[in-house]
Amino acid sequence: TSASEIQAKLSQALEQNPIKPWFSPFRGISTGLVLGRPWLEDLYRLPKSRLRVEFVPAKDSEQPDELSQEALYSVFRRYGWIADITSQPPDSKVLPKFAYVDFVLVKDAIMARNCLHGFVLQEEGSKAATKLRLSYEQRVKPHNIWKWISSHPRIVIPILAAFLATFTVIVFDPIREFFVKHHVQRSLEFTNSKLYKWLKRQTSDILSLGKKHGSDAGLNALFNHRKDLIDSIKSSLLESVDTFVVIQGPRGSGGKELVMDQVLEGRKDVLVLDCKPVMEARGEAGTIRKLAFQVGYRPVFSWANNLSSLVDLAIQSTTGVKAGFSENLEAQVVKILQTTASALKEVSLAGRKKDDQDANLSDDAYLEAHPERRAVVVIDNFLHKSEEKGIIYDKVSDWAAALVQSNVAHVIFLTTDTSYSKPLSRALPDRVFHQVTLGDLSPQVAKQFVVSQLEANARSDEKAKEDERGGDGSPLKTDSQGRQDLQELDECIEALGGRLTDLQVLARRLKVGQSPKKAVSDIIEQSASEILRMFLLTGNKTAGEGVDKERKWSVEQAWYLIKEIAKNDSLRYNEVLLANTFASSTTSSATNPEAALEALANAELITVKSHHGRPATIRAGKPVYQAAFAKLLEDKVVKSRMDLALLTELSKIEAKNIDKAEQELTVLAGLPNAPAQASDRVNYLLGKLQASQRKIEGFDKEMGALKKVLAEEA
Repeated sequence: TSASEIQAKLSQALEQNPIKPWFSPFRGISTGLVLGRPWLEDLYRLPKSRLRVEFVPAKDSEQPDELSQEALYSVFRRYGWIADITSQPPDSKVLPKFAYVDFVLVKDAIMARNCLHGFVLQEEGSKAATKLRLSYEQRVKPHNIWKWISSHPRIVIPILAAFLATFTVIVFDPIREFFVKHHVQRSLEFTNSKLYKWLKRQTSDILSLGKKHGSDAGLNALFNHRKDLIDSIKSSLLESVDTFVVIQGPRGSGGKELVMDQVLEGRKDVLVLDCKPVMEARGEAGTIRKLAFQVGYRPVFSWANNLSSLVDLAIQSTTGVKAGFSENLEAQVVKILQTTASALKEVSLAGRKKDDQDANLSDDAYLEAHPERRAVVVIDNFLHKSEEKGIIYDKVSDWAAALVQSNVAHVIFLTTDTSYSKPLSRALPDRVFHQVTLGDLSPQVAKQFVVSQLEANARSDEKAKEDERGGDGSPLKTDSQGRQDLQELDECIEALGGRLTDLQVLARRLKVGQSPKKAVSDIIEQSASEILRMFLLTGNKTAGEGVDKERKWSVEQAWYLIKEIAKNDSLRYNEVLLANTFASSTTSSATNPEAALEALANAELITVKSHHGRPATIRAGKPVYQAAFAKLLEDKVVKSRMDLALLTELSKIEAKNIDKAEQELTVLAGLPNAPAQASDRVNYLLGKLQASQRKIEGFDKEMGALKKVLAEEA
């Protein structure tokens, strides 16, 4: 019996009774006839479906023949399906000659290699025999997809950018909405947890020793005075009126305390967006990070946009097509605000139930019918540094308008800028705003505020002492009853004014035992030092900036206002515009008088009061500044130094006038025959020249006296 007959019988038996091992449950075992001399090795060579067939001589002295594809097919086909046979290229000089045989299945290639390795074959008509040497070969697959992608960047890059944007929206936007929603509801804050509230109840008697009672009592006195304003704002939040609530007042007038502690007291769904840290952030990445923090938008990859910009630049320089991976500041701000708007709508609808009487209403109709269910957005420090990054305020205004028009939320603006109507009217042009203006407190209310703080603080101290003594039943004695120097309070408050922050400072100083006159004197002196540092001794650069920045006003203009307001309490707006130091300023950045006054008002040195919509009078920026201005005038060194600078500028202005007159006189003198018609103009110029010269002489005398004071005073 030959080997071929045995192999045939084995194959027949396996077909009738197939054996399927655990590692190949769908294909049974097959047999193949070994024609060569198998190479049994344990090298780390993984089987492949491609075999490299090398043609080597059977004997060293013979030259092997390269087998044809027909011959190879007849030899290898018995071991399995063959996908392709590739002969060696004719121009190839690689030795030994070879061919590739590609099987459909890897197991067939394994069988063929084990059965035919070392097989000696001689074709008909050939003089020498050829020995087959087989090895596995990694098939090099054509990368058609990558080739197409790399050759069509104008199509692929926009598609890739759209895919990334879609992926970001699908994956990250729901996460961001989740965090914004819980930021508004404060459900993830530890202070709102049951454990924290329990601990607070248990320790409140031990830890609260009345430190805040004085402040709360003072604010309560203030809020009682402003009860009508509070009720008015509260009622507007219960009405379905799609407009803004705007609370305008100078810094320190208590606007934020009024809204957060009274109007929105006990309200859960409140989002506070403070524009100040957003506008003071450095760079676009910092601005986006601060804005996202304000609304609870996370995760935010502020650094990724810089990287995307570099990728965009690289792709555009190589392909000529902008990929669109990066987004500008405006697009990123809009994206954050849109996500916040979606989260606010979910918050406003969170209390809706399926068994409500109006359950059949749509979401928009439900929010319109229930204004009390809407969330409240408080935009604090609106128009802070409005000359920088104005696009932020434009987008915030548009976003706020969309919120109120779609009945998603009520919006309250807190601002110190009197020109707030311009950006808000652009965003909501056909609405009348609910405007609330906060001013300084009247002397009577200011005194009540300070006294109530002192009495509450004294009651807390007396109560603590009484508890230590065990209690003797004697009545408690308040600060206002025990201190005789509080009789000076009326006079001191008249000098200090009714600004809330200044009154709080006064109350704190009185609590530590200072007399009212001493406390007010210290506050005025501190304000004078602040004015001196910020407006008079910094040259013509902005103080407190990391990078020097030219101001729109000059030191001479600031001193002119300080000096005149200290004498007259208030100035006419147009009269100030006509003053030489404003109309003809020698400082290049302060040549626009109206812009200079607006910048000084924004810096809170002055306050511009309007009459029928036009600026009419100028007063001190804060009531305490009126006394601080007078304090600065009492300092001989400061007054002499600033007057010297002001007179120097006025002398320069007159010197320019003389130069202009002399130049025109030179032109007139060059006319032939000195025409009589020019005599009036010559006389006018000469009179103007003489008047300017007399002014300069008078300035020089005053400057000499001032220099003498500076030389003598320390």
